[in-house]
Amino acid sequence: MEDEANLDEVIAQLCNSKAEEFHLIGYEHVTGLDVWECVSDKYKKAGAPGLHQVVNDILSLKATAFMNFMTLSAYRGTHF
Repeated sequence: MEDEANLDEVIAQLCNSKAEEFHLIGYEHVTGLDVWECVSDKYKKAGAPGLHQVVNDILSLKATAFMNFMTLSAYRGTHF
């Protein structure tokens, strides 16, 4: 149980780090939770991947892919 909480904390830190990266390129309103929602969206269909894949998906997330996700979420009315 403690390991799972620690893992959640590490993933949250990675998402916050990616959000800070987006802040540096002009996307000031992005949060770590936004990043996680974007990354984890594809896991709904495919199921939970391995830890290495989650880390890779967070760290390799591009601003264009993130903005596409946000735009589609806005059209669907699921995010805002």
